[in-house]
Amino acid sequence: MGKTKKRIVQLFLVLILVGMGALGMIKLTESKPQMKKRKPPVPLPMVRTMVVTTQAQAIVIKGEGSVSPVQEIVLVPQVDGKLVYVSPSLINGGAFKKGDTLLRIEPEDFRLAVTLAESKVKSAHSLLRLAEEETAAAKEEWFQLYLDDKNRGKEPPPLVLKEPQLAAAKAKLAAEKASLRNTMLDLERTELKAPFNGRVEAENVDLGQYVRPGEKLASLFSTDAAEVVVPLEDASLLWFHVPGFTPGKGPGAGATITARITGREGLWKGRVVRAEGKMDPRTRMIRVVVRVDKPYAKKPPLAVGLFVRVEIKGRTLSELTLIPRSALHQGDVVWVVDKEDKLRFRRVVVARIDGEMVQIREGLNNGERVIISGLKTVTDGMAIRPVPEEEAKQG
Repeated sequence: MGKTKKRIVQLFLVLILVGMGALGMIKLTESKPQMKKRKPPVPLPMVRTMVVTTQAQAIVIKGEGSVSPVQEIVLVPQVDGKLVYVSPSLINGGAFKKGDTLLRIEPEDFRLAVTLAESKVKSAHSLLRLAEEETAAAKEEWFQLYLDDKNRGKEPPPLVLKEPQLAAAKAKLAAEKASLRNTMLDLERTELKAPFNGRVEAENVDLGQYVRPGEKLASLFSTDAAEVVVPLEDASLLWFHVPGFTPGKGPGAGATITARITGREGLWKGRVVRAEGKMDPRTRMIRVVVRVDKPYAKKPPLAVGLFVRVEIKGRTLSELTLIPRSALHQGDVVWVVDKEDKLRFRRVVVARIDGEMVQIREGLNNGERVIISGLKTVTDGMAIRPVPEEEAKQG
């Protein structure tokens, strides 16, 4: 077969195959059912929800502050002299008890002064006795001399009775007794004793040092109690009692103080005792004072200067609900999911906003689902696809 015939045969076969394919396509198209046009379903917006719990609980007001001592003094001598004793506790951070002798000034000079003052008192006593005897003798002589005189029965003149000398002797005795008390007081002051249970904040004294009255030797603070000053907004004081500041009587509200110290979380109990005299003029906050008794009783202690967190227990509400701040809209509106999975607007009464949590006192029921995620467009009664918060976290 020639090349020309071969090509004609191949072309013919190709045309037959193309024709058969086109015919098969037409048959398939004719047998395929007609597609009906339908609108795709609109996807429902997905929202995260939480089931709320309504129960009786106390309003908790949170704040922060630093620990400061209730009592803090500077130890100064009232007499001068050389130090002959320094307590081992008198070092930075040292602990001591009330009545402990912290410093002793050499007392010998003051003992001698007391002895001299005692001798002067005895001498003044003798002079007074002598003056009294002379007065009595003068009075007796007066009555014997004028026994038959018409002046009988009258008191003798003061000069005759030596009353000025008697008064001078009494005054001298009183002055000598006062001098003795003063020297005895100076002797007592040679020992500087602790006025309270406490610790040493700083000291600047050594054995053998010569000290003078008024010289600052050490700084001491009491460990019987400590205070934390907590700045709070004015509205927060509606929920708890501050003695002398809010209406009502009795002790102030209880408080819990927490802080991290020595690598662990510490907890102490305290109580609101007062508010400071004036509001902070810069922040307009009220500075509430919380007192903690025996802050150094356990280890680690509630150390002075420590930055702490404070939770004040306020009034108890019978139906209180906590929701995230993201669930509150327009100040008093919450989105609630009904039984048909539709969004409903609900007005609520807010007790207070505490950081990222909102405390609701009215408007929500126990077990209701509240939407905690946002939506760009929202209407009352719109259909939604709620997803519980736990499932959303797992997803």
